[in-house]
Amino acid sequence: MSIYNETKVISVVTFGAFLNALALNLFLIPAKVLSSGFTGIAQLAATLLHNTPFHISTGILLLVLNIPVACLGWLKVGHRFTFYSILSVAMTTFFLALIPIHPLTQDILLNAVFGGAVQSIGVGLTLKFGGSTGGMDIIAMIMSRVKDRPIGAYLFSLNGLIVLSAGFFFSWRRALYTLLTLYVSSRVIDAIHTRHEKLTAMIVTNKGKAVQQAIYQKLVRGITRLPAKGGYTDQDKEVLMIVITRYELIFFKKNHSEHRPRSFYQYHRNRRCARIFPERR
Repeated sequence: MSIYNETKVISVVTFGAFLNALALNLFLIPAKVLSSGFTGIAQLAATLLHNTPFHISTGILLLVLNIPVACLGWLKVGHRFTFYSILSVAMTTFFLALIPIHPLTQDILLNAVFGGAVQSIGVGLTLKFGGSTGGMDIIAMIMSRVKDRPIGAYLFSLNGLIVLSAGFFFSWRRALYTLLTLYVSSRVIDAIHTRHEKLTAMIVTNKGKAVQQAIYQKLVRGITRLPAKGGYTDQDKEVLMIVITRYELIFFKKNHSEHRPRSFYQYHRNRRCARIFPERR
């Protein structure tokens, strides 16, 4: 990856960490509404330890909790992904210490909704560019790659324990607001992080071999070549069919502009792929 792309990813991960810390210190922590993932666990532990001699900040607890998960991510997900996860956690810890805890509103409903939305925008952008916010994001990413389903659904399931903890230690009213935050987060993440969406692209061209080689230079995907005939020109053509992720669609738009007017493409969304769809690390 080029220096420009690396710098772009690092900038996005840092911005995502800033949004995460902003949501926590301005919305969720003052309202005692728990966040998702290890951040919520760190919030809960910091709140329970607040009036004890062993008080530790949410940021430090978040960093400590992510150490074993980072080791798992290094082995199962990939070194680059884990590096950006560690960077995200470290920057979140830094911003949590930098941004003061100051509620913008006393309305717990607004805190729950906007806290979840702002935080999940940071998480979604970080995932979209190949990193994570650590903790359960790494675990959910592993599960999403194995099962090929939306990652937000796994995050929502894994956070059920946090909702129960909020009800037990705070109140069931707080638990319901925590549940609302988690729901908002899962919906926003799935709207931004769309790698799980698969598209079938079909390219009609009279230069099938050249278009195929151009695709192979960028992607490692199987291509099915079908014979076809133009209805108006009566010329022999080929239809290239390939299944891609939504992230890879931009390549086809670029590829089409390079081969215009010798190719035509259309695509549609798949409801499900019957086989495990390989993801690039």
